[in-house]
Amino acid sequence: MSDMTVAKGMNQRRPAKRKAVSLANRLSPYAFVGPAIIVLFIALIIPLGYMIYGSMLDWTASQSIEEADFIGLKNYTDLWNDPRFMKSVSVTLRFAFIVVVVELIVGVGLALLLDRDIKGMTFLRTMFILPMMIAPVVVGLMWRFMYHPSDGTFNRFLEKIGLPSVDWLGEHALMSVIIADIWQWTPFIFILALAALQSLPRSTLEAARIDGASPWQQIIYIKLPLMMPVLIVTALLRLIDAFKVLEVILVLTDGGPGQETQILSHRINETMTEVRHLGEAAAMANYLLILLMALTLGMLGFNRWQENRTARIRAAAEEDV
Repeated sequence: MSDMTVAKGMNQRRPAKRKAVSLANRLSPYAFVGPAIIVLFIALIIPLGYMIYGSMLDWTASQSIEEADFIGLKNYTDLWNDPRFMKSVSVTLRFAFIVVVVELIVGVGLALLLDRDIKGMTFLRTMFILPMMIAPVVVGLMWRFMYHPSDGTFNRFLEKIGLPSVDWLGEHALMSVIIADIWQWTPFIFILALAALQSLPRSTLEAARIDGASPWQQIIYIKLPLMMPVLIVTALLRLIDAFKVLEVILVLTDGGPGQETQILSHRINETMTEVRHLGEAAAMANYLLILLMALTLGMLGFNRWQENRTARIRAAAEEDV
């Protein structure tokens, strides 16, 4: 066999080999992602479908799901016309909006204040994050003792300075729950805001100083806009968590007095464990899921717009330098 014939045979085998390698390269990402997709399907998609199906049944705890009668969207329409459910939605929105806004203001303010070389900064950071490391049930018990009408820390302090005691868990129940949540979760926003501040490009800040920007102008026009993508994601995480708060409210007020502190997660729990109507509880959970998805999509859209704006600010600052 001549050398030309051997070379021709090798050239014919090379495209097949390249094709096999190319196919393996295309399939390898799916091989790595495949197990995660399977776990996601089992742990998320199947339970979600089960909950959607259960919400369309007249299903109580005394029945198996096969014994329940199919009623379509009746649970959803009944809830939409239920004043108690709408009250829970209102309390949830008020609670979530107030805690997230206050936590953002306090957390970002502390981050701006402590974004400098301070002696003992490591100790301060550790002290700041301690509240978020405590279990929610323990937080509820701590604040319940402090809110006690006669022996609580707050009312004793008010008596010492000559002021009347306050009915913290009665007349001011929602405000009391909000204060406890702010105390526990402001450190979360502080840590992320401080990390965002320390990752800002120093060239941009230096350009602002050279242009004569005051510290307040640097905060308003440079630091906060550049931090905004991180702050939006942080606010979104806290918003989702605020909609699901349960343990602290159960320990502090159990949703009372009346429905003053009954957020949706508490009402879902009450419907499942006390009323024992699983179909109605599933419908409530789906309403909560729809509300969270709408808020998430809205904030992610705003985040994309803010990221484009941040990129323009950085580009302008680099041109100035």
